[in-house]
Amino acid sequence: MTELPARENRAFLQRAVRFLAEEARVDQFLDIGAGLPTAGNTHEIAQRRVPYARVVYVDNDPKVGVHARRLLTGTATYIEEDLRNPGAILDHPLLKETLDLNRPVGLILIAVLHLLPDHARAREIVRELLAALPSGSYLAATNITLDHGVPGEPTTVPGGGRARSRAEFAEFFTGLGLIGPGIVPVSEWLPEVPAHQRPAPEQVAVYGAVGRKP
Repeated sequence: MTELPARENRAFLQRAVRFLAEEARVDQFLDIGAGLPTAGNTHEIAQRRVPYARVVYVDNDPKVGVHARRLLTGTATYIEEDLRNPGAILDHPLLKETLDLNRPVGLILIAVLHLLPDHARAREIVRELLAALPSGSYLAATNITLDHGVPGEPTTVPGGGRARSRAEFAEFFTGLGLIGPGIVPVSEWLPEVPAHQRPAPEQVAVYGAVGRKP
């Protein structure tokens, strides 16, 4: 992602986590594809609202693990695993020690789904993760899109990932109740700045949404 989409994507993550912690009363989070720890990560946002919130970060980059294990303490922890192996994530001892999967969990898949080019497999992975979570859990996710670009552009993105149309992205939320404006460019999801200060959809080129498991 270039700077503007990355910034808007990050702001969406923070608004989504605030919503889950404040409005939805979620106090457990599973953040997969978290990347390098930086200011305003999931556990920082959640624990400002719910100090006892528990967070499990997952990433497959060993460099991320080095930094995460040094920085994370208390009720936030890190697992080195790959989104493409949802069973290994769900069965990991640290996840079982940290999260109670009998209670609602916020599943965070921010800027990671586009790294799964096989759309059918991506749907299966999200479905498997959600199936392990109880009623009242939430999915917050984003994905690069070319919907607002030139028609006929390829769906691949740098690094071999996949841009998705709104319809394709919506398939990740099948069976979930969408929150707020539903599936929109990330800058338009429960925005905190006036419309004239928000970037145009083609500048952002990332869809975001939050859905609740009934």
